[in-house]
Amino acid sequence: MASFKPTRIQVYPKLGEKVTQDTLYWKNYKAPVQIKEFGAITSIDFSPLAPHTYAVTASTRVHIYGPFSQEPVKTFTRFKDTAYSGRFRSDGQLLVAGCEDSAVRLFDVSGRVAIRMFKGHTKAVHVADFTSHGYQILTGSDDYTCKLWDIPNSAELTSYKEHTDYIRCGITSKLNRDLFFTGSYDHTLKLFDARVDKSVMNMDHGQPVESLLLYPSEGLLVSAGGRYVKVWDLLKGGQPLVSLKNHHKTVTSLCLGSNGQRLLSASLDRHVKVYSTTNYKVVHNFDYAASILSLGLAPDDESIVVGMTNGILSIKHKRTPEDSKGAVQQKRQPAYRIFVKGKNYVPKQEDYLVSKPVRQYLAKYDKLLRKFNVSKALDEAMEQWTRLRKSEIPMAVIKELDRRGTLKNALAGRDEKELCQLLSFVIMNLVDTRFTATLTTMAEMLLDIYQSTVGMSSLVDRQLLRLQELLDKETEYQQEIMEVLGMLDVLFASAHPRKEVTLPGDGANGLAKGGIPHRPEIQAS
Repeated sequence: MASFKPTRIQVYPKLGEKVTQDTLYWKNYKAPVQIKEFGAITSIDFSPLAPHTYAVTASTRVHIYGPFSQEPVKTFTRFKDTAYSGRFRSDGQLLVAGCEDSAVRLFDVSGRVAIRMFKGHTKAVHVADFTSHGYQILTGSDDYTCKLWDIPNSAELTSYKEHTDYIRCGITSKLNRDLFFTGSYDHTLKLFDARVDKSVMNMDHGQPVESLLLYPSEGLLVSAGGRYVKVWDLLKGGQPLVSLKNHHKTVTSLCLGSNGQRLLSASLDRHVKVYSTTNYKVVHNFDYAASILSLGLAPDDESIVVGMTNGILSIKHKRTPEDSKGAVQQKRQPAYRIFVKGKNYVPKQEDYLVSKPVRQYLAKYDKLLRKFNVSKALDEAMEQWTRLRKSEIPMAVIKELDRRGTLKNALAGRDEKELCQLLSFVIMNLVDTRFTATLTTMAEMLLDIYQSTVGMSSLVDRQLLRLQELLDKETEYQQEIMEVLGMLDVLFASAHPRKEVTLPGDGANGLAKGGIPHRPEIQAS
């Protein structure tokens, strides 16, 4: 007796996301480490010098974490209210932070107490940063002013009040100590020169500005506000270069990665988008559990640090080659024949090889098909579809039943619940071109078997109405597609130039002059 052949589950090509080099690169991070802070995390800043510690500003504290530490190595708590914008100086020795109490504090990273305090704003200070030479501080406040401060003298150097709403972001030039940018909730970006008493460039973002970023060459400025990320060409007087709208909620933070080749944006929609800086297309996407307020990227993309509204700090470290190899697999013990014949034994030509029979394991629906329980086999396949949402398994069983000629028997004798499940499967997969032919046959059989029961069950009638609506919509789609194909044929035909074909003969129509074709004379021999 021939052995039973199990049902062959056909493997269809997946329509998943395309695997690119960026996908492989940005997925090469370990599982995130999560740390609970005391409040919403408003700022993350990496030290420019090794070992690249980073400052996390949350609630009334600024914590400094080591590259791989899960506990802060330093904490600054001398704030009377919520702290904002903790930033390192270029040498990594000093840190500045604003506060809700309108004061700006300067800390020595090796100490704990503020070594300078700058007072002059009247409302909360959300922006604090060092200038390129490190001896001045830029601040921006909710009192609509931005100021420059001298660190050695603790004195205010200059003040600008050109914005008409809160200043929530700002950045200083790393190439020129006198230039800095500010962004405000009045939708504008302004470039200031400390040698001039007013702004030298203005740009309109169109939304309240939440974050600013300068490219390393400082020829391009990136602004984030609302759902938009915009790139401005500073060499052309602040002309807009590109506008990106890939987030569903407000974009809150920006940073550059891959040595300036990738732009990252974080949003309240819980996503971090990675853009290519050549064409500004999204090349990767990170998902998080809560809305994101701040984003930081370590040099060489060694780690991604994200701060969320629920106070969770998420840290992802890049995998090393040792981590990628994984745990060393346990060596398999040598087989018995190695001990008997030796490790290098090769069978001879005259040896007779006795193979061990391979036991065949059948799925539950195959066991039922083997016993000719076609109805129960179909039920088992439908149960797997309900549990795993894989349409390939019930489709393979339906094709096998159709091949055997027992599909009608398997569909008959169904109660209301089972019939609704079968109709639901047909409706969900009928327009899938991979299954259309088989499911059309199945739908015709169901209508033939249960046409006498129409009107007896409201659930079944509702499913039949859904099936009818689906077929009507699909028919309309096909008709529209045929009309479009007809239009395209006309366009393609009119696009090709017409060529005149010359027929043999004296005239243009192949006839001789006078309209009568020549006839050869036949001479009698």
